[in-house]
Amino acid sequence: MISIHAFILIPILTAFLIPFIGKQFPKWHLGWVTLAVPILLFSFFVSKIPVISANRTITGSIPWIRALDLHFAVYLDGLSLIFTLLIAGVGSLVVLYSIFYLSKEKESLSHFYAYLLLFMGAMLGVVLSDNLMVLYLFWELTSISSFLLIAFWFHRKKSRYGAQKSFLITVGGGIAMLVGFIMLQVMTATNSVQEIIAMRDSIQDHELFVPALVLILLGAFTKSAQFPFHIWLPDAMEAPTPVSAYLHSATMVKAGLFLVARFTPVFGGEATWFWLVSGVGIFTMFWGSFTAVRQNDLKALLAYSTISQLGLMMSLFGLGSAALQGGASIDSIIYTQAIFAALFHLVNHATFKGALFMVVGIVDHGVGTRDVRKLGGLLSLMPITFTLSVIGSFSMAGLPPFNGFLSKEMFFTAVLNAHEMSMFSMDTWGLLFPVIAWIGSIFTFIYSMFIVFRTFLRPYRRERLEKDPHEASIGMLLSPIILCTFVILLFFFPNLLSKYLLAPAMNGILPTYQNMEGFIPKISAWHGFNLELLMTAGVVILGIILMNTYRFWNVIYDLFPEKRSLDRGYQWLLAASESGSKKATDHYMTGFLPNYLYYIFGFLLLTVGGTLFLSGSIVFDPSNDAPVSLYEAIFVGIMGITAVGILFAKSRMTATLLNGVLGYSIAVFFVLFKAPDLALTQLVVETVTTVLFLLCFYHLPEWSKEDRSWKVRFPKIILSIGMGALTVLIALSVQGNNLFESISSYFEDSYELAGGRNIVNTILGDFRAFDTMLEVVVLFIAGIGVYTLVKLKAPQGGDKIERK
Repeated sequence: MISIHAFILIPILTAFLIPFIGKQFPKWHLGWVTLAVPILLFSFFVSKIPVISANRTITGSIPWIRALDLHFAVYLDGLSLIFTLLIAGVGSLVVLYSIFYLSKEKESLSHFYAYLLLFMGAMLGVVLSDNLMVLYLFWELTSISSFLLIAFWFHRKKSRYGAQKSFLITVGGGIAMLVGFIMLQVMTATNSVQEIIAMRDSIQDHELFVPALVLILLGAFTKSAQFPFHIWLPDAMEAPTPVSAYLHSATMVKAGLFLVARFTPVFGGEATWFWLVSGVGIFTMFWGSFTAVRQNDLKALLAYSTISQLGLMMSLFGLGSAALQGGASIDSIIYTQAIFAALFHLVNHATFKGALFMVVGIVDHGVGTRDVRKLGGLLSLMPITFTLSVIGSFSMAGLPPFNGFLSKEMFFTAVLNAHEMSMFSMDTWGLLFPVIAWIGSIFTFIYSMFIVFRTFLRPYRRERLEKDPHEASIGMLLSPIILCTFVILLFFFPNLLSKYLLAPAMNGILPTYQNMEGFIPKISAWHGFNLELLMTAGVVILGIILMNTYRFWNVIYDLFPEKRSLDRGYQWLLAASESGSKKATDHYMTGFLPNYLYYIFGFLLLTVGGTLFLSGSIVFDPSNDAPVSLYEAIFVGIMGITAVGILFAKSRMTATLLNGVLGYSIAVFFVLFKAPDLALTQLVVETVTTVLFLLCFYHLPEWSKEDRSWKVRFPKIILSIGMGALTVLIALSVQGNNLFESISSYFEDSYELAGGRNIVNTILGDFRAFDTMLEVVVLFIAGIGVYTLVKLKAPQGGDKIERK
């Protein structure tokens, strides 16, 4: 049986093979070759549905760094299975769509599919990892691979800017998350996520519990584009449409939701977790929908709609986390319904939003623009695309008979029940949740209708379009058709999804509950005339009114000018940090070598010297020292006089010769200490060095008279005396502090252990073999650099280097 680890590594390894495969196959074959990978992955994870639906898990671990408790551990349960199916299933459709979307002549398809598969493998690693550090490794790999995908059209300035922006924000959050993971490891002494979940009760009172909670949420919020970190997502829309359909509807932005769901068993029930997740989520839901309405670019509209939908799901996970308050007992299905609704909408969102991204790509591909101010009248020209846009948009708006209606109704139920929660003062503040949710849903309805009516039903104006509109090929339509089919099927058969995927996922988030049927709600389209239905009716009625009167009330957006937006704040912060760092760098990078020596030696004096004094490590015990012979005293005196003489030398020749005297004196000491091989090495090195100094100095200009004022000399004197004293103190501290047993006895067995009679040579060649190998690698790299400089000669009479 193939290990589940292989299905994480298959797309990553294939990504590295894609450039070589691309040379063997014509470009039009490369997409089909790539398509085999996500189909294989999807088939494998589908085959695990019977196992997982029986509330069992699949685990595995490959040892890595045992001393650091780092293992390639995987854990497949109901929660991770949903994400793997989305990653592989939507990934298959995206690859199929890209085959017909991307130009085979103009695009570097090998790069595109390599980046896409690398991202796919990284996402699988995130949702399947059971080791904190391995999870973080794959987490940052998603940021790197998404950066490459967003910047795929790197010749566009906006693409480079969007990639940089997403990378800075998500990686910044990832680093915060890493610190939170380290805190969890400190609290639990393990990196296993499942072991940490089992220790939940024992770490709740730890002083690092809340800081770890906040830092982990920073990672989740940045990745899932929660307010105020949402600003990277609209700029990431500069990526090719297949990338947007994959990263920003089904995978990357869902990674933060997965993180919150996975760690809900650890932090759920904590007030800080509850308020941050639910509060930030519900506000993000409102702000994303409110901002989406003002967008004129269809992809920008979908970007903000994605932000809104992510906020909706995040708020549901936050509300549902109250189920773990005060332990693991469940008093009401109110809390668990919220988590169930979040998981259901997670799947629904991937279907209708993936389809809508592809529809927008078809419109852009067939018309040449995404600007809704130029679009209109495409119903008769692109009827299939129109039908797909109706299904996707109406589902996003929460209208029947589409799956978005079901999860939207469950969302209303969850927020209406929020004020019934007795904990966290929800009986008061809980009233805000349904109000904000309802207002956000109205804006959701408006921008969903804008997609359909502004693109397809307004008057047709050919003069504003860049191309003659035409329906897309069946190859490009096939993927959104499949997704829209699921949008409809999930409306009529939602409980199949609930039984085989949602219920096991609930057990993964709330693992302490044994009786799953006791709190898994039955999904139905009709619940009678209740408040949720009235809220939906209000959304539709008020949404239609506001949509048709948009030109009268859109002045409200003038209260939020672009120049005072969070995006402008990010741009200002980035520019300020760049200019500030340049000023700081220019201040200390003067190009004057003595200044750099001041920095280096001054830093050593403060850190090392300060540590010695504060720790009390300076111990001088000469009782065990060997006696100093007359010859040793003579050569110490010679070296001292020579060292002082260098300071007063007035020519390079004199300074070089005196420096040579120091080196040769050290060689004499090696002879006195009965180390002739070291003495020989020292003599050879000193001779070669002295000759090279003299050769180089011959070509240098005359030694200019230096400034000998006390202003210049005094810092040098202090620094020199300080470094000399520090070196002596370090030597005394090493000699006077016998903290560990000497390892010299081990090296005395060099002949038996390594077959060498010379201990020094054995240490260098055998005991330090790995270190020596790295030194050889450094020399090899330096040799390549020298060879490159020699080969890249400047052309005769020119100053520029040829670049072949």
